[in-house]
Amino acid sequence: MRIGELAARTGVSVRSIRYYEQQGLLVSTRTGSGQRVFAEAAVERVRLIQRLFDAGLSSRRMFELLPCMSDPDIRTAWLTDKLRAERERMVAEMAELARTVAALDVIVEEMTVTAA
Repeated sequence: MRIGELAARTGVSVRSIRYYEQQGLLVSTRTGSGQRVFAEAAVERVRLIQRLFDAGLSSRRMFELLPCMSDPDIRTAWLTDKLRAERERMVAEMAELARTVAALDVIVEEMTVTAA
């Protein structure tokens, strides 16, 4: 299928699909005139990429993880450990953001009291 059809079937922009290909997350073949052609399996691949972006993973991390995620025969504890590590990184970032928000709340409260 051509890139426009893949975009329509997945709800992802053509630009995003080009980016996925540029990052090595998605593979196409080219026609003689240079148009991209994707296999049927690209639909599920794009959906998986979108799920991983929604889960906060970077394209760099996806490049590392996708081969294991796409092939049930090579899924390993390594993959689960990597996904758990990503989760822990995100939890730590959220905790830091919560501390930052709390510090800002104190400043806002102080400014409110001072202004009153």
